[in-house]
Amino acid sequence: MSGTLIFSRAAALFLLTGLALAASPQDLLASGNVDEAVQVLEQQVRQSPNDAAGYNLLCRAYFMMEEWDRGIANCERARNLDSQNSFHYLWLGRIYGEKADRAGFLSAAGLAKKSRIAFERAVELDPRNWEARKDLAEFYFSAPGIVGGGKDKAREQAEAIRALNPPAANWVDGQIAEKNKDYGAAERGYRAAIGASHSGVWSWTELAVFFRHVNRLDDMEKALHEVETAPVDHHEALMDAASLLMRTGRNPALGIRLLRRYFSVGAVEEGPAFKAHEYWGQLLERQGDHHGAAQEYHAALALFHNYRRAQEDLSRVEH
Repeated sequence: MSGTLIFSRAAALFLLTGLALAASPQDLLASGNVDEAVQVLEQQVRQSPNDAAGYNLLCRAYFMMEEWDRGIANCERARNLDSQNSFHYLWLGRIYGEKADRAGFLSAAGLAKKSRIAFERAVELDPRNWEARKDLAEFYFSAPGIVGGGKDKAREQAEAIRALNPPAANWVDGQIAEKNKDYGAAERGYRAAIGASHSGVWSWTELAVFFRHVNRLDDMEKALHEVETAPVDHHEALMDAASLLMRTGRNPALGIRLLRRYFSVGAVEEGPAFKAHEYWGQLLERQGDHHGAAQEYHAALALFHNYRRAQEDLSRVEH
């Protein structure tokens, strides 16, 4: 049995064993066990119907599961119960935005406006909430003016973020330049983020994403080699980096090493472990290891039994 597969199974066993000892729904979300998280949280809010934090966590669980309508209902409930909480508006804006990305034109426009209003309210309630400012900036540079977008507004957020989180501000600079097709300025922005983050994994991953967008795949792969040894400032970036290799069909061995590092530093809510297992399975498939891939898909489904992509993957390798 390969060392990779042994480690992967050990990681899955660690996750599943840890769930039995999980002290809170936050622990369940962090470990990627959305099945148990939803079960616990649904019971929690039934017993405490005014628990705004519980509804917010339930929204985030459904966000991970890509069940946008259920998530929105719970995020709205959290907002209604605690209308002065910046964090609740942040998550409401995020889930409105995700549904908007998948909706028809008319519905998408209405949801996009709701997303912008939620992000703006999150910033108004807590001007130092850099995550809300970053998401608001992303809305502004991505959305058309008809729903309140605008690159000048995004630049204003970048300047506000600069004192709070310089790498995030540099990332916004890069994104705006990329939207303007000024690829030289975009690369400078992403590289400035690397410098400001002391060469953290998130900024290297974002540079790699840019290289993929402009079809510089060799440069993308070089950047991802940096991720393998860079300081871990955002655990989820390790999973995102591996997914780039999976989606572009490049260097599955490097992708597996990045996922091994992800599990070694600890799974996080922002990069759900069930997705990491599914990515690992796909990378093993690319190496011709269908048995090992099946093990990874089973590990993903042990955390989220309705995970459609893992179900489809498992059906493919077992039949």
